[in-house]
Amino acid sequence: MTSSPNRLLAAVFGAVYLLVGLAGFVVTSGVGFAATEGRNLLVFEVNPLHNIVHLGIGAALLLASRSVGAARAVNVTIGAVYLLVGVLGLFLVGTAANIIALNGADNVLHLASAILLLGVGLAADKRTGASTATA
Repeated sequence: MTSSPNRLLAAVFGAVYLLVGLAGFVVTSGVGFAATEGRNLLVFEVNPLHNIVHLGIGAALLLASRSVGAARAVNVTIGAVYLLVGVLGLFLVGTAANIIALNGADNVLHLASAILLLGVGLAADKRTGASTATA
């Protein structure tokens, strides 16, 4: 797995996002699923919907880490989504449209994640021949 930056990044980010999603449910145990307000997980604000999103992203990244092509595609896709969420989050904080309880720290993390996922996804593993597909 270490021979592919995309596979390694997808595996690490996948594991981290799964753990964050699970930890978020511990923190938000008293918040209903329809609630848009969040609870702090360190400096990040989470609610049950935000936790579900983290679990889904973590699972997608972890599953994609099994092959170079899939890891690269998912890294780029999730990186693009995080770029969009990071920019939109700047306008959503403090509004009723903020259904996943974003805060400033979330926005910074989403933008940083986007840069890393897009950077690796677009720059590394450009040739994904059969010999590297599962290496």
